[in-house]
Amino acid sequence: MMSQLVAERTALVNFELIKPSVDPAPFLAEIDRLENPWDIATGRQDKIKVQREARVIAIRGLRKSAIGSRERRDVHESRYTSTARLFPYTTAFLESFALEYGGELARAKIVCLPAGHRVYPHIDRGEYYAQRDRFHLILQGQEGSWLKAGEEQLEMRTGELWRFDNKAVHEAYNGGSGDRIHFIFDLKPLPLRDDKNLIGAE
Repeated sequence: MMSQLVAERTALVNFELIKPSVDPAPFLAEIDRLENPWDIATGRQDKIKVQREARVIAIRGLRKSAIGSRERRDVHESRYTSTARLFPYTTAFLESFALEYGGELARAKIVCLPAGHRVYPHIDRGEYYAQRDRFHLILQGQEGSWLKAGEEQLEMRTGELWRFDNKAVHEAYNGGSGDRIHFIFDLKPLPLRDDKNLIGAE
């Protein structure tokens, strides 16, 4: 039985609203300029069972040359994909927010969940995820974007940027009538600097 939908959007354990209003139009314009952008890479839905109903545009991915003997979930190194050059506004936002947040760039993707489709319950395990924060920027979700993490459920709204705990069991469902599109990215928090670390400090 699902827990009660969270009506109060404060005092949440697994969710934190970072920005209440980000204009989604420039992000969506970059998607709309391309023909069949969701067909550029289908590995995620082909290989990851819990993600099989989602469609993805990869902006940053793991650096395959760094995998070696490690599992993919333990690979820390990442890089921009060849597709990222087609998304200058999206990448500029990502880099600007990373500076503002104080985080190191990691993996990033634009994810489309068609109407009636879901991402099945799972936990993002591994060394990579353990050291990084997960963010969702809601670009499109006419009837709200439902996401559950742990025992909390939330209807996120278009233009909101949320951080949530993907180390908790989480799932998503699009109960709306149109595509639900999120820009999903990870950042590794940088150590806080003190005065001794500042340039010019004595």
